[in-house]
Amino acid sequence: MTHRISFTAWLAASLASVTASAGVLQVNVSSRDGQPLVDAVVIVEPVGNPKAASPASAPVTIDQQRMQFIPAVAVVTRGSTLRFTNRDGWDHHVRGIPLGNLAQGDSARGFEMRLAGHSGQGEPASQTVLMDRAGPFQLGCHLHSSMRGAVFVTDSPWHGKTDAQGVMRLQDVPDGPARIRVWHADQLVDTAPVDITVQALTVTSVPTQITPRRRRP
Repeated sequence: MTHRISFTAWLAASLASVTASAGVLQVNVSSRDGQPLVDAVVIVEPVGNPKAASPASAPVTIDQQRMQFIPAVAVVTRGSTLRFTNRDGWDHHVRGIPLGNLAQGDSARGFEMRLAGHSGQGEPASQTVLMDRAGPFQLGCHLHSSMRGAVFVTDSPWHGKTDAQGVMRLQDVPDGPARIRVWHADQLVDTAPVDITVQALTVTSVPTQITPRRRRP
């Protein structure tokens, strides 16, 4: 005897099996004046410390172009490699300065490199650095003081940054209790973590006291 199951029933069963273990999380982050906070780093730490995924083997590229770091803010898993590439026609310097707890004791060491300007022929100059310590780093250029950027290194595989609407979305976040941490390059004090419970679809808002600096166009 052949048993058949309708597509609708199969889909419902499949969704139930997925949402029983993982959900979709949307975090809305706002600035001190209630406006969407762009480029806020959002770290999700499920309670129970599930095993973190290995970082991607491909380097994460940060370009120096038009006198800017692009992207201006990057968030990566510890153990990832950053590749800095100078696409401008003049020399640039890259310095990564540890911030917060990283700026204390022996861990205060950062990284530095100099990249020649791109002549327009061949590949632009680039160098890599292994990010083996979790925490925030400020990026700058000794040759051009107006250039600013940031990198946040995390042990959690569940992370991202907010878009132009101040929204960060993640899929496959483990169901259950979790803690949300928000960091921004312009913050003066740490934002208090927020405790939530992740379900099939979870939307939460995190207001902050952060006033972002005006960026160059």
